[in-house]
Amino acid sequence: MTLHKDILETFENPAKSNDYLITMDIPEFTCLCPLTGQPDFAEFEINYIPDKKCVELKSLKLYMASYRDVGAFHEDNTNQILSELVELTKPRYMSVVGYWKVRGGITTTVTTKYIKKNWKDKNNILDDK
Repeated sequence: MTLHKDILETFENPAKSNDYLITMDIPEFTCLCPLTGQPDFAEFEINYIPDKKCVELKSLKLYMASYRDVGAFHEDNTNQILSELVELTKPRYMSVVGYWKVRGGITTTVTTKYIKKNWKDKNNILDDK
């Protein structure tokens, strides 16, 4: 599934020498069920510790909106978002959590995570995550 990852933009991390956590909450996400074509709704939480680049927020908003007419499973969407954001920003750490709304009486939470090879959380910044 290739979407609109070209929409995403970055900027240089202004504090490259520090490990700090950025949390982005996306309360309105929609896509389509690949089986029924009905809309699916979710909230996303993206946490990351940047390395050299940070994701620009307006471009992230437009990127997330680009899923609106795409039919894909919850698991695929959540993993695709992580994959494309990691490819773009190459963070020290990133997690993407999709909180999917009720479908057939069941809510679904999909959690994905990336940790850069050899990176250690020396400041225990992720203890609360």
